[in-house]
Amino acid sequence: MRSAIVLGAGMVGIGTALHLQQRGWSVALVDRGEPGRETSFGNAGIIQSEAVEPYAMPRDLATLWAIATGRSNDVHYEIRSLHRHAGPLLRYWWHSSPRRHAAAAQAYARLIAHAVPEHAALIEAAGAADLVRRGGFRALHRETRAMDEAVAEAERLRARYGIRARALSPTDLAAAEPVLKQTGAGAIHWEDPWSVRDPGALVSAYAALFARRGGTLLKAEADSLAPAGRGWSVRNADGVHKAEAAVVALGPWSPVLLRRFGYRIAMVRKRGYHRHWRPARTLELPLLDAQNGYVLAPMAAGLRLTTGAELAGPDASTGPVQLARAEAEAGGLLDLGAPRENAPWSGIRPCMPDMLPVVGAAPRHPGLWFHFGHGHQGFTLGPASGRLLAEAMSGETPMVEAAPFRPGRR
Repeated sequence: MRSAIVLGAGMVGIGTALHLQQRGWSVALVDRGEPGRETSFGNAGIIQSEAVEPYAMPRDLATLWAIATGRSNDVHYEIRSLHRHAGPLLRYWWHSSPRRHAAAAQAYARLIAHAVPEHAALIEAAGAADLVRRGGFRALHRETRAMDEAVAEAERLRARYGIRARALSPTDLAAAEPVLKQTGAGAIHWEDPWSVRDPGALVSAYAALFARRGGTLLKAEADSLAPAGRGWSVRNADGVHKAEAAVVALGPWSPVLLRRFGYRIAMVRKRGYHRHWRPARTLELPLLDAQNGYVLAPMAAGLRLTTGAELAGPDASTGPVQLARAEAEAGGLLDLGAPRENAPWSGIRPCMPDMLPVVGAAPRHPGLWFHFGHGHQGFTLGPASGRLLAEAMSGETPMVEAAPFRPGRR
């Protein structure tokens, strides 16, 4: 029986472990903590099947000026830390040209088309249907011009990819979400995505499924990974665990580990925040406030408010400027009530400069495989890209063309 160590028990690592397991591999899933407690825990809980094109860096001067001057809440940055991000951001800019972005979108759309079906199979097997809503989510637009542009974009995505969306007038939105105090110029209802009431609980349910099927959950530090003869090993308090293959699925921590093996991987590391609120009445579906760069998502723990991207240093103290702005704007949409937590949660999203996740074999180390860099879509894509990697490791024909996602690409 073939054997593998998968480093990282977030959605990406667990998706990999389950697909390897289905193909007859003996798998040890390794993490320093409990499954789904890091980046996979802190998102808006949306399986975003409508996000068929990755988010390119804005190239129009008005948007860039709004970010630079701090008037946009989509991105916040610490000026003293920007030098750390300069190289990856310049590459992100280069890859965001219309021609390069179109090529990335072609590959991305093929992969994300498998996101909901792969989740659906795991949700059924894990008995986790009670965590899932299948009604999509809504994107609120406060100004008429922005709403008109959103309608045109939704129509473009429908014509090109078959994405279902419905334009809601302010009256329609008020009827659908009576808790809202204002409805702006209306909303786009993206109908195909699913949303989850507790993202961490869904990851935990997948991990429990993995364990029931005979998988090993192992607590160990990823930096104990080392070559072991013709394979790989990790060490924990109980000794050394060996396998013929190892998968690095550590999200934003992957480049740090792989530097030990001579790999220099550029990554845009974006910090995000969330906090739960306790409104007397909540939303029916997640709501994106497009103008102000945050999502309100009804969760088991309360109404979760999640932010956009913060560019800061790795050791910077958490300073949730975006969260404070978002909370102020959200308070004008509905009565938030009291916060559930005294301090917000924060985590790092691993974004590759070319906007595509890294999925494939390490260029110089036999038996070592990479699986990280999903940006804002690790929760969405983990099971789908996990299948793609498991197919490559098992010598199968890939479900989508694998070349755009290979490590070492330019």
